[in-house]
Amino acid sequence: MHERDVVVIGGGVIGCSIAYYLAKRGARVTVLERDLIGSHSSSAAAGILGAQVEMAEPGPLSELCVKSRSMFPDLASELYRLTGIDIELIRTGVLRIAWTREEAEALYKRGVWQRERGGTADWWDRDRVRSVEPAVSDRIEGALYIPGDSHVSSSRLTRAFSYAAELLGAELIERCEVTALRAGKDRIERVESDRGTFQAEHVVLAAGAWSAALAGKLGLRLPVVPVKGESLAVYPRRALFERTLFAEGCYLVPKADGKVIVGATERAGDFTEWVTMDAIQKLTSEAVRLVPELADSTFIRAWSSVRPGSVDGLPFIGKFEPYRNLFVATGHFRNGILLSPVTGQGIAEMIAGEEVPDLKPFSPNRLSQP
Repeated sequence: MHERDVVVIGGGVIGCSIAYYLAKRGARVTVLERDLIGSHSSSAAAGILGAQVEMAEPGPLSELCVKSRSMFPDLASELYRLTGIDIELIRTGVLRIAWTREEAEALYKRGVWQRERGGTADWWDRDRVRSVEPAVSDRIEGALYIPGDSHVSSSRLTRAFSYAAELLGAELIERCEVTALRAGKDRIERVESDRGTFQAEHVVLAAGAWSAALAGKLGLRLPVVPVKGESLAVYPRRALFERTLFAEGCYLVPKADGKVIVGATERAGDFTEWVTMDAIQKLTSEAVRLVPELADSTFIRAWSSVRPGSVDGLPFIGKFEPYRNLFVATGHFRNGILLSPVTGQGIAEMIAGEEVPDLKPFSPNRLSQP
């Protein structure tokens, strides 16, 4: 029997962030990962920190995203000092492209409410966009420029969280599949796996799209929606644009090594791992539509991953009733990278018995009952 303070089930960016923030507090943490650390959507993500570009309306999620985005500059420095890993935080902003007048009007209004809430979001017409990013198509209407949004290397961030957690005393066990959760009246007593049995004061379920199946082992309903996403990467012949370009149909993220990530499809309810020709055709077509010169790029590779969504669009973060020592952190959908620090910090605070008001709207109990 392995005895720990906390067992975290799931070794993606969320699980590793939780382990890191718990280990910073001195907790004895074990992370159980069925495959390899960060082997699913955490490493497949483009790494956009889209606290504003992804938000169509104000609310608790947009506020949480902005808070988490603000943590990244200090986090990047902290992780680099601890691990020597540069998470490649690139703060050049995002252009949210409008192809039509209707899109332009909607984005202009989005900019208004974001500015009213303290954000920076400026409407640029076509000429202004092309004066700073001349490779962008001359067929756009304009774009909402969001200088605060940025991007990181998702794989480096996950690796930095996991390595930092280990340096602080956490244990990460790969190729370890959880087979059962044994519960008493109001608490999880044991976590059983094909690598042994673990006993802990607290258990965190952070297994992404597979969290619902694990909750089901306890007879609990956790309505996580799997959403498959397909992406690809190309090398342009020259650097074509500096800012992330986000449009209907695709986004283009220029990474530190010169490649451009083109993403991403959305296929709800799909757990398959392959990439379809249809996805490649749609993504390449939209990418060339947005930046015509990308047609001469060198194709590198395509990949897919399954992201954990939810029926109401909000993540599940918090204590999962009726068990007083069971916590959930999943359902982040396209914002797992962005929300990883605020989720990790928040779960660590909850386990320490602290109140975390910012996370109350995301309680896993809000949708857990039929």
